[in-house]
Amino acid sequence: MSRAGTRDRRPPQKGDQRRSALLESLDQHLQESSFDSINIADISRRAGVTRSAFYFYFENKAAAVAALMEELYDEIFAVSRELTSTDSTPEVRITSMVTGLFGATRRHEHLFAAMLEARATSQAVREMWDADLQSFVEPLAEMIGSERAAGRAPDGPDPVGLATMLLELNDRALERLVRGSTLTTEQQEEAVTAVWLRTIYGTVAP
Repeated sequence: MSRAGTRDRRPPQKGDQRRSALLESLDQHLQESSFDSINIADISRRAGVTRSAFYFYFENKAAAVAALMEELYDEIFAVSRELTSTDSTPEVRITSMVTGLFGATRRHEHLFAAMLEARATSQAVREMWDADLQSFVEPLAEMIGSERAAGRAPDGPDPVGLATMLLELNDRALERLVRGSTLTTEQQEEAVTAVWLRTIYGTVAP
């Protein structure tokens, strides 16, 4: 179950409403301007609350951006669960994962760009980002090991190291998608998909 889904089970309280108003205000500001140009007074004013209310919920702007990222995290977790399933071919699963990640990032591009800035300035946000990334390593490494044991993938480097580097590739690819690249989105998706397939299965289309 998603973290957002868990919260939705409770009736909204006054504190929840103020927090939601702050996050909605921040999201609107991020669609209009950059993370660096936004200040807490503007966020609070649009939300109809005081600056002290903002600091009751969030340590700083970076922490608020991290909270706003939960919807995107939920989409990424869903895509990753599909990847480690064995209900379809490797090509279908990996292609679906890559297109899903790129699609989610494009839908939340303003937020992802803000998150890149937030993690560059906040150690707490950077640690949270790294922890979320690390949470995908174990299930992916287990999938690689299972595919090798079943004879569907060749032996190779340590699965944990392989999983870690493949996820780092995704992270970098999404950063390039948001910040700009000489490649089209389709070219980037095709290249990342090919790297995953070749790395795990030794071929583009197993």
